[in-house]
Amino acid sequence: MSEPSIFFFEVNERQGVFHRRAFLLGGLTGAGLLALGGRLAQLQLVEAQRYQKLSAGNQFNYRLVPPPRGLILDRNGVALASNRPNFRLMINKDKGLNAEAVLDDLAKLVPIDGTRRARVLKELDRAPRRAPVVVMEDLSWEEFSRVNIRAPELPNVTADMGEVRVYPFGGAFAHVIGYVAKVSDRDLQAAEGDATQDQELLHHPGFRIGKQGVEKAFDKPLRGRAGATKAEVDAQGRVVRLDPEGDIPPTPGKEILLTLDADIQNRALEVMGDESGAIVVMDVRNGDLLAMVSAPSFDANRFVKGLSGAEYKALAEYERKPLLDKSMTGLFPPGSTFKPTVGLAALTAGVDPEVRINCPGSWYYGGRTWRCWEPRGHGSQNLHDAIKNSCDVYFYQTALKVGPDAIATAARAMGFGQLFDIGIPGQKKGNVPDRAWKKRAFKKNPANQIWFPGETPSYGIGQGALTVNALQLAVMTSRLANGKKALNPRLIKSVGGVEQPSGSAVPDLPFSQEHLEYVRGGMAAVANDVRGTAYKQSQLGLGDVQMAGKTGTAQVRSYDGVTNRKGYATTWRLKDHNLFVAFAPYDDPRYAVAVIIEHGGLGGATAGAPRAREVMRVALLKDPEIRARIERPAPLPEAAPEDVMEGAAPEDPIEAPPPAPDAAPSTTPSAPTPNVPQGAPR
Repeated sequence: MSEPSIFFFEVNERQGVFHRRAFLLGGLTGAGLLALGGRLAQLQLVEAQRYQKLSAGNQFNYRLVPPPRGLILDRNGVALASNRPNFRLMINKDKGLNAEAVLDDLAKLVPIDGTRRARVLKELDRAPRRAPVVVMEDLSWEEFSRVNIRAPELPNVTADMGEVRVYPFGGAFAHVIGYVAKVSDRDLQAAEGDATQDQELLHHPGFRIGKQGVEKAFDKPLRGRAGATKAEVDAQGRVVRLDPEGDIPPTPGKEILLTLDADIQNRALEVMGDESGAIVVMDVRNGDLLAMVSAPSFDANRFVKGLSGAEYKALAEYERKPLLDKSMTGLFPPGSTFKPTVGLAALTAGVDPEVRINCPGSWYYGGRTWRCWEPRGHGSQNLHDAIKNSCDVYFYQTALKVGPDAIATAARAMGFGQLFDIGIPGQKKGNVPDRAWKKRAFKKNPANQIWFPGETPSYGIGQGALTVNALQLAVMTSRLANGKKALNPRLIKSVGGVEQPSGSAVPDLPFSQEHLEYVRGGMAAVANDVRGTAYKQSQLGLGDVQMAGKTGTAQVRSYDGVTNRKGYATTWRLKDHNLFVAFAPYDDPRYAVAVIIEHGGLGGATAGAPRAREVMRVALLKDPEIRARIERPAPLPEAAPEDVMEGAAPEDPIEAPPPAPDAAPSTTPSAPTPNVPQGAPR
């Protein structure tokens, strides 16, 4: 039997395989340990700060705080739009929220009717998770306290204090300033993809967006920048405690200063009473708008809270249109307030202002009778008399001499047919017709593209296709009063302390000083000549300060066969519009006013002039220089010789001036000088 043999090469081979495997496994283990160590070093050394922030983010949460909206002030710093505290009750939508049960509990603490309950449930259904939904605003202190005392028993319920927009003057500035309201779905759609919009802020229940006027035009500067409150939360995201030290304060919106004057604006709305129309007051030196009133108005505070369907319907369907800004958007024929512009066109065209035209009360032309507003006629009239008396027959014939294109050129130079950059939207430029306009307006009807001669007489008295707004009338009057600059109106005085350009940084008017002075003289006679169309209604009662103006009555229908033109028994919408424009003081113009009474039916002198006078008085009395002029004592009259009786001494003796050295004393008393008020005819 043979002995087993041992082969050493096999043993060596097995040992080699073992060593290689052990080395490979050891290498893999070492690489794994090295990788783990490196990753551990990265987490603990390199990215430690990042994970600390993530950990804190799980422990702390930031709740968005809307910024205080910027204030809107008048020229004197009076707040026209500000903010006030607002106690709010909100429900935070969360997973597993039993909204019905929560509302049942809240109904025991605050009044929640069926309509409010349905609205809250609907908004909770549409809101994203953890988004707050407002249940009530403007809680009383008692209601706010009751909810906070029971807060631990009310999951997902928050009662806090925010801010709400308030308009101290209600409807006086509603059309100019506008209002804010909740963000609508349309607003959200418009903001999608806009990098400048804070999407989270738009979804906050306490945030409001500008909807009209200054609030809309300057919405982004007024918004400011949102802040946040730091709160510790549990694993479900519920607030455990607040951490005020970590709060991020919001940045208030920019302050906007307007050129308007609260006193003048309020007086303008007051004198409008129940009438429909507009009043615009403008500084003729720099173009600043001191008042822009549209009547009837509405309370902007109601829109902040949200109108009911019935309330909005009542405003929208009322025939006098309180939601329409009649100072910029409402278009009217200017009537006879357009005659000063026609006068400038005539003078520029070379018409002799002293050539007289007889007004027998009517004028036959083109197969029809053109009537003057004065059935008995005005007799012989030159341009000055025609402006003073507002003679239609004179301007019928003068318009034919000048032609529509020259009238349109003068009208545009005076501000008609233009849109002015006053910072807010909504203007309508109206229509200044001429031959070119006729061709554009009737492209589909070539037969009507021709300007017919019978259209010109109506144009000459501010009727026909001509339409303007109250702002343009104020601009026209201001340019006339200024006598040099083609002033532009300015509404925004400054934004965030940055002054806006003045309305006087403009070119000169394309009219000679002589022509402007002539037309202004006719307007002065309207208000101060005893035979002027608005003499009684235009006396300011402020010493020697006088007003120059022009009346206007614009038809809205034909009066052929109608006996009752003033329309006392006529429905409101068929009555004439009444207009009046004026500036004062006549000898040193400061302020211009334009008044439109929609369907007033009484005439410009009766309906417009008294309102313009009252508003102008406020503007003049607020001017320190004019007030000093009014309060300055009048000079004592010189005593005539026969006024001093022999042996009698006057109460306030006046020392007579010494005679001239070379003059012999007269023995014949001079005729007494009649006591005639300045500006009144002798």
